[in-house]
Amino acid sequence: MRVFVAIDLDHEIREKSARFLEGVRGFAPDVRWVSPESLHITLKFIGEQKPEQVAAITERLQSVVGNKIEIRVSGYGFFPTAKAPRVFWLGIQAGPELADLAASIDSGVAELKIPREDRPFSPHLTLARGGSGSGSPRRRKEDRPNSVFATLQKRLAALSELDFGTMTAREFFLYQSQLSPGGAKYTKLQAFPLR
Repeated sequence: MRVFVAIDLDHEIREKSARFLEGVRGFAPDVRWVSPESLHITLKFIGEQKPEQVAAITERLQSVVGNKIEIRVSGYGFFPTAKAPRVFWLGIQAGPELADLAASIDSGVAELKIPREDRPFSPHLTLARGGSGSGSPRRRKEDRPNSVFATLQKRLAALSELDFGTMTAREFFLYQSQLSPGGAKYTKLQAFPLR
C-alpha cells in the first residue's frame, strides 16, 4: 500500500480552488492537472508499505498530539523554480502549529524505520505537474528551463493576489494512494483528531 499523511481541505476552499482550476487549466494544456477532490496538504509522504506496517503506522499516529490549526490558502508558485517549473502550487500560510504537527508525525513514524524528512517542511497544494518525472520540489541536475507553464505564468502575473480563504483543520488523515493512468486516487484510511 502506498500511503501518506495529510490534512483535507474544507468544502469552501475546495470549491474556490476548483473554480480557479477551471479558469486556468487552458493556459497550460500539456501538464497533468490534479482533480479538485484530490487536493490536500501533505504532512508526510510515507510510500509503499505492507498492510501490517500500515497498521503500526496507524497506531503510531494515534499518539500524535496536536491542536486545531488555522490555515490560509493564498498565493502560488512553482517547484523547483519558476524558470524550470515541474509543479504549480497554491501557498499555505499557518502558524508554527502546522510545522510542529508535521514534525511530530515525522518523529512518530521514524520510530518504525520510516526515513525522516531531509528538507524543511514546505506546505502547499499541488495543482499541476509538468514535464517528465517527479513532482518533487527539489532541484535535479536534469532540470532545464521549460515552457509548459509559460502562458499560465504570464496570465497569473497579471492577477492580483490569489486568496482562497481560511479554514480550521480539526483532524488529519492517513491516506492510501492508488496510482493509475488517469491519475492518483486517494482514499482516507483513518482520521486523527486535533484538540
